[in-house]
Amino acid sequence: MNKIKIAVASDHAGYERKLVVVKHLEKLGYQVKDFGAYSSESSDYADWAHPMASAVENGEFPMGISLCGSGNGINMTVNKHQGIRSALCWNTEIAALAKQHNNANILAIPARFVSDTEATNIVDAFMNAEFEGGRHQTRIDKIPLR
Repeated sequence: MNKIKIAVASDHAGYERKLVVVKHLEKLGYQVKDFGAYSSESSDYADWAHPMASAVENGEFPMGISLCGSGNGINMTVNKHQGIRSALCWNTEIAALAKQHNNANILAIPARFVSDTEATNIVDAFMNAEFEGGRHQTRIDKIPLR
């Protein structure tokens, strides 16, 4: 069986929650590549976010999950990549809609504002949702600068 590969990254503030997410994904059978951070020692999210976003953007991974304290900094960073559509999600409904309507390829989680259970539920909602296409694809096609 071919396991779906997922890229993950965090800064120090998202590190502990990322460990929970990685364990959850692996338990579900996903193959996870951790791009860092590798401890809760202070670090800059961009150092981990850019390599992870590049790997998703170039097709090495179909999707990624990023975490930092508020989720905002790492989300802004990965969205600097032209082929990335990252969504900051703090509940399951937003996570599902990010995939269904926006075909998000990176899920950003605000690690300081969700519990372990909420984080894994958000991940499940994102991973289980499917892009609806149609009118949503028309809108996505207008995102890249031309």
